[in-house]
Amino acid sequence: MPQLPTADPYLPGHGDPSYSVRHYDLELIYVPEGNRLRGNAVIDVVAREETGRLVLDLAHLQVTKVRLDGARLKKWSARDQRLVLQLDGPVAVDAELRITIAYGGTPQPVIDEHHGDAGWEELTDGVIVAAQPHGAPTWFPCNDRPDDKATYRITVTAPTGYTVVANGALAGHRRRPGAETWTYEMDQPMATYLATVQMGRYVTVLHNDAMRTIAPHDADLEGSFDQQPAMMEFFERVFGPYPFDGYAAVITDDDLEIPLESQSLSSFGRNFCTDDWSHVRLIAHEMAHQWFGNAVTLARWQDIWLHEGFACYSEWLWSEESEGPRTCDEWARHHHDKLAELEQDLVLADPGPALMFDDRVYKRGALALHALRLDVGDAAFFDVLGGWVADRAGGSVTTEEFLAFASDRTGNDVAALLQPWLYDEDLPPYPS
Repeated sequence: MPQLPTADPYLPGHGDPSYSVRHYDLELIYVPEGNRLRGNAVIDVVAREETGRLVLDLAHLQVTKVRLDGARLKKWSARDQRLVLQLDGPVAVDAELRITIAYGGTPQPVIDEHHGDAGWEELTDGVIVAAQPHGAPTWFPCNDRPDDKATYRITVTAPTGYTVVANGALAGHRRRPGAETWTYEMDQPMATYLATVQMGRYVTVLHNDAMRTIAPHDADLEGSFDQQPAMMEFFERVFGPYPFDGYAAVITDDDLEIPLESQSLSSFGRNFCTDDWSHVRLIAHEMAHQWFGNAVTLARWQDIWLHEGFACYSEWLWSEESEGPRTCDEWARHHHDKLAELEQDLVLADPGPALMFDDRVYKRGALALHALRLDVGDAAFFDVLGGWVADRAGGSVTTEEFLAFASDRTGNDVAALLQPWLYDEDLPPYPS
């Protein structure tokens, strides 16, 4: 039996490099009682190489019907949490196809040996989808690789009384007896792991025309989520214009261990509604991901520091801007001292799947940026960050591309400067 493709070695058994998706149109009907999901996905794809087979990722859900336009479908089969479409003959490079898939069942998270569980998850009364890095196939058929970004239309029908939130702008909301249908459109390219649906008995708090918090009616936002407008104003000043049409923070009625960003929104548990810095910093962290991770997305999971190092550094920047616990330089020195006490066995630019979300990736990545800032000065440093987003928004990037961009932008050899931070296991001395 032919082996199924893997697009990224950090995530075996996900992604098919033979084609790319241009657009997902998802229509979902969800029944909380019994956790039942029924879906119809229309997926527009283009072949990137001559191929007689298309493989999609779909976990724990049953396919009932498949239609293919643009080529003849010989047969389809479900195998190893993948949907395999065997064509009647190979299609040429740049061939445009449309795949329509009807599916349903009881969605549940998928478990990975390194990353634990991710994906569609029931709450006490509602749903959260936290898909990074491998959970997207738990709720829709997809080409689950980070460098395959597409536009989305997501329509969800749920019982009356539930608020549904998904990526992008709300394009429609209609009510009928016993049910409500919500339609969201994300018209800027988005990686599969950043697609999400959030559902609960929520109310919406508008901070301004472009920012809202969706939360239980009795959630206390004072001292935490009410800082978001000021955070947004500051990040736009140092990173450039916010890259999407709006931003939402969803606060579940359940406590959550960690928050998670998705494109144009972030998800938090009720336990983050405090003014404690350990929670406020993560509100800033997830917002910063809208620039670094969502607008500009890694092409390979090994380059995760381009997301987490940048977002971690944004925490330190916000601490200084908001007169928080420490200045940016004080945070950098604090975490350099702590990293120096830990085992030196991590290569930042290729940490391996077991360590890709290790806290050392976050802190050492932020320290690498601090080293760059101290070397080139504030004006050039923030020019690099803003220029990086402006130049690469909507795209997928690598560490090597960032080093080349920063070197060209500053006139300095940034690759040589950051080489020990990115490629050596031993922690470099604190930058001077």
